[in-house]
Amino acid sequence: MKELIVASRNKGKVKEIMELLEGLPFKVSSLLEYPDLPDVVEDGKTYKENALKKAITIAKITGKMTMSDDSGLEVAALNNAPGIYSARFAGEGKSEADKNQKLFRMLKGVPLSRRQCRYRCVIALSDGKGRQLGVVQGTCGGVVALKERGTHGFGFDPLFIVPRYNQTFGELDSSIKAKISHRARALVKFRQLLEKTL
Repeated sequence: MKELIVASRNKGKVKEIMELLEGLPFKVSSLLEYPDLPDVVEDGKTYKENALKKAITIAKITGKMTMSDDSGLEVAALNNAPGIYSARFAGEGKSEADKNQKLFRMLKGVPLSRRQCRYRCVIALSDGKGRQLGVVQGTCGGVVALKERGTHGFGFDPLFIVPRYNQTFGELDSSIKAKISHRARALVKFRQLLEKTL
C-alpha cells in the first residue's frame, strides 16, 4: 500500500487529518512517526507558499507522496491577523493558552458584533519526487468569543464561535466539526485531487 505523509508534528492537526482521510487506499503517516526528519521553517508570505514548501521538502527527503496543511485564524477587526502567523502568534514555543490570551487582549473592548473571523486551511500535495501535484483550500466563518468555551479541538477552537450553532469548535460535537470546519472543507477537495492523481 502506498504511503501518504502528513507533514506535521501538531498532534491535534494530525489526528483530525487522519480521521478525515479514513478509507483512502493509503497508509497515512505523519512526521510524528519520522522524528529524524527536519522541521521545515515556514517563512513564506502566504499559506500556499508555506504548505508547498513543507510538502515538497519532505517529499524530496523521503521519496514519498506528502501533503502539508497551513492554516490560520483571520480576524477582521485585526486586519486578518494573526493569519499565517497563527502558530507563532504569541512567540516561539508559547502554548495555545498563551495565543488565546494574546488574542483576547488585542480584542479587549471590541463587542461581539465586531469580532467576525474565519479559519482558513490550505493543503498542498507533492509526489515522491518533490513535484507539486496541486493546492486546495477551505474556509469557515465565525466570531471570536468573549471568553474560552469548551475543551474539544485545539488551537483557537475554544474561542471560535460558529454562528449557526452558537457554539465554539471547543463545544461542538466533533462529528459536526468534521463536516463544517475549514480543514474538513479543504480535505473534501483534497480527496478529489488525490483521486485525480491516482
